[in-house]
Amino acid sequence: MDWDQFDMNPKVIAAVKKANIKSIKEILNLSGADLQRLTKLSSMDVQCLLKTVSGTLRKSCVLTALQLYQDKDHCTSQHQKLSLGCSVLDSLLRGGIPVVGITELAGESSAGKTQISLQLCLSVQYPYEYGGLESGAVYICTEDVFPNKRLQQLIDQQHTFRADVPLDVIQKIKFGNNVFIEHAADLDAFYNCIAKRITVLLLRGMVRLVVIDSMAALFRCEFGAKDSVMKARYLQTFGAKLHSLSSRFRTPILCINQVTDAVDETDVAQSNFGLLDKKVSPALGLTWSNQLLMRLMASRITQSEQSLGGALQQTGSVLRTLSIVFAPHLPPSFCCYAVNLEGVKGVKMKTPL
Repeated sequence: MDWDQFDMNPKVIAAVKKANIKSIKEILNLSGADLQRLTKLSSMDVQCLLKTVSGTLRKSCVLTALQLYQDKDHCTSQHQKLSLGCSVLDSLLRGGIPVVGITELAGESSAGKTQISLQLCLSVQYPYEYGGLESGAVYICTEDVFPNKRLQQLIDQQHTFRADVPLDVIQKIKFGNNVFIEHAADLDAFYNCIAKRITVLLLRGMVRLVVIDSMAALFRCEFGAKDSVMKARYLQTFGAKLHSLSSRFRTPILCINQVTDAVDETDVAQSNFGLLDKKVSPALGLTWSNQLLMRLMASRITQSEQSLGGALQQTGSVLRTLSIVFAPHLPPSFCCYAVNLEGVKGVKMKTPL
């Protein structure tokens, strides 16, 4: 170890060399008293030595609560977001989905959950200045086959959909080469997938987004009503592993979830704010809810919804709503969006709901 490269008092460096200490590991394995005895340094000099060598092992600087609140460091994972590629949807989420944490997107069939997921798989590949993370995505299918044709449609329409990005930037991105597809039909296969194969992709820097479509499908046939304890343990194990991957690699995890009929009126109010006459709530219960950083709810609005008649005329297609059920950094809110050939686009409402 070249101790001369450290910003320390020459007296301290000379004492370390004289004590024949050859590595940082040796210093950190010794107590303060042992270091004083070996180096003949004062207590203050030993503390300075420990602080200096410890600082070299720390990967990032420590931020105080005040600095986080004031956003002094704009590169902290708490403030980084993955854009959805649409200014209206990004406005709802204040930039996009958080880079660290598990985000759930729940909703009924044909609500647009898969469409949003595919759009994120492309958005993550854009440069940072355009809301991306300059990396690929891995899409884990647990029930249906991967929608290759729809993905290709979205890729072909990127030059139209992302008008905010220069054409030469879009043409340089090989979208189809950076979406990795995995299939997991049961719980063991799913855990093996996230614990081994996904980890390899993350270690190599090939992906910065993990999409799971869907979580509920894994538990639909595996457990009965009497197996709630075992089911909760599996959910906690999966949640802990996904959190570990997200924190370690600063990678957003998007979990698609289905909905079930809600018995409690409170669940209904939290799911769709009473906007729709649908008594549903996300599947998997409270144990899974506690694993989430943010829960979003997608809902389809039919043409029979008279209150949105004017909005339907504005878009010319069936509208859907994206609602924030809970998030630590966002208030409960919602916006409307439509799914078309180019992708998912938020709709600015001209008439109040």
